[in-house]
Order: sequence, then C-alpha cells, then structure tokens
Amino acid sequence: MFSPTELDPGPFEHFVHSRVPALSRTAYLLTGDAHLAEDLVQQALFSAAKSWHRIHGDPEPYVRRILYTQNISWWRRRRLVETPTETYEASAAASADTELRLSLDAALAQLTARQRTILVLRFFEDLTEVQTAHVLGIHSGTVKSTTRKALARLRTLAPHLEELLHD
Repeated sequence: MFSPTELDPGPFEHFVHSRVPALSRTAYLLTGDAHLAEDLVQQALFSAAKSWHRIHGDPEPYVRRILYTQNISWWRRRRLVETPTETYEASAAASADTELRLSLDAALAQLTARQRTILVLRFFEDLTEVQTAHVLGIHSGTVKSTTRKALARLRTLAPHLEELLHD
C-alpha cells in the first residue's frame, strides 16, 4: 500500500489535469457509457498513482495501457442488465450526424471488448498494428486478424454506415 506522502503531487496532478479529457474520450469509446468511462479513467489514474514513483519518462503510455487492460477485465466480469423504461419520448428529427453516431455506437457495443479496444487504438488513437500490439501485449498478427474480424462484423451489423459515410 502507499501513503499520500510518498507521492509528489506536482507532476501527477499536472498529468491528471492535462490528460484527463483525452483519456476520458478514449475511455468513452472503449466502454460506450459515460459513467463507466469516468470510472475507468479514475481506476487507471488510481493504479498509476500507486506506481507513479516507478514511471520514468512519459506516463501516458503506461496509463493508457492500464485503461485498455482494465476495460477488458471489466468487460469479462460485467453482466449487461437491460432496464425497460415506462415511456419512450422520441426527440425531434435527428440529423444525419446524430444518426451516424448512434448507429456506430450501437454497432460498436456489439463487438467484443478486445475488438472494440483494437479498433479504438487503431482508428481513433491512430496507432500502427505494431504499436497496438505493444500496448496490449499481444502479437501484431493478432491485431491484424482481430481488426479484420471486427471490421467485417461492423459491416454485417451496420451495413448502412458505409453508405452514410459516402453521402
């Protein structure tokens, strides 16, 4: 266990204040849920804080790796519970951007945590296959095959997304 006196709050606090927005966006893409994303970022930062004295150089890759692996661990343990609502109120006509985002969110939610994580790393974080493999501690061939399978699944789940992107 660590005590707060072991931490130098300056560099850690600076890191937190400067990087939480970016980490939160990534966490939301990984989880698809704002509350889970917030919890995921907090857990990653807590884990990083415990090891802050051992982190040399840029702490971001270390914290992001915690974020990715923690999300996969949560996904393995989490059970989805659907709660029906009493009423449904349709909002005004949605824009094409909103429809695209909602369709993409729904399709991404149906991917495995590993597939979603790899797609986020590859296409949102713009990492190469080798970088993605290094971050997740897997082989680059696994990244390639998982990316291929995830994109094929997205095309099956939401074929209209390709049409919306080209309109």
